Amino acid sequence: MTTAVESGLRRQELARFLRSRRERITPEQVGLPIVGRRRTPGLRREEVAQLAGVGVTWYTWLEQGRDINASEQVLQAIARTLRLDPHEHVHLFRLAGAPEPEREKDCQVITPAMELMLKKLEPYPVAIRNARCDLLGYNRGYTWLMGDVDAIPFGDRNTLVQCLLNPEWRKRMLDWDANIPRVIASFRAAMADHVAEPAWKQLVKRLKAESPLFAELWPHHDVNSEPIRTKRYLHPDVGLLQFNFTYLYYGRRSEITMSTYTPADEETAAKLPLAFD
Repeated sequence: MTTAVESGLRRQELARFLRSRRERITPEQVGLPIVGRRRTPGLRREEVAQLAGVGVTWYTWLEQGRDINASEQVLQAIARTLRLDPHEHVHLFRLAGAPEPEREKDCQVITPAMELMLKKLEPYPVAIRNARCDLLGYNRGYTWLMGDVDAIPFGDRNTLVQCLLNPEWRKRMLDWDANIPRVIASFRAAMADHVAEPAWKQLVKRLKAESPLFAELWPHHDVNSEPIRTKRYLHPDVGLLQFNFTYLYYGRRSEITMSTYTPADEETAAKLPLAFD
């Protein structure tokens, strides 16, 4: 059982951790204009609160180590605003006394055997995702196909987010206009089992705010659970690529899938090795 002293110490450690993460981020990194001289290193408290969508007073209390409760949704928003990496993300939740983030639990299902499969299937692009479209694992072939996935902030490594909000991904996906409504419909179908989960609701809220197309299509309530079997890509170095998709599920009840991109023609097969010369 956690004592009052232990709780107080944990809140103080949480306060110090939040301040340290806030002070390392510049306004430019989050798209804020610089007005006048700034005495505070990094972001101000009110800027973090604004970006995370929480009250300034509430966030100030959190940084002061006061005895307040933070919901999973709020912690996720703060983690995204402060650009926490996976380890920092888990650390934030532990200090706040909250259950471990669902995404971190998902990442733990990527076993050494799965990592070996990702490598052995190269140069074919392979990605591992959960039902929410979070990228849990991928190989060098996938990074070559879609761009520098490692450079994408951990919290944004979601294929639906990237398809809708990343112009580079849109340029590479030749059938984007035809396929994206099906992708959104598939996401809505998957959400039927997760309608009350904060992480899913937060993702929908974000996409409605940042993607006009998602905001337009989401109210239609279209659903489609049939996966797309063939896709075309326009790679900046080698041109047209055509792939057939194979979806492997990790067990009868699992929502974790491994998507393997195999060449649909000889031209595509001949271009793949160029990625690893």
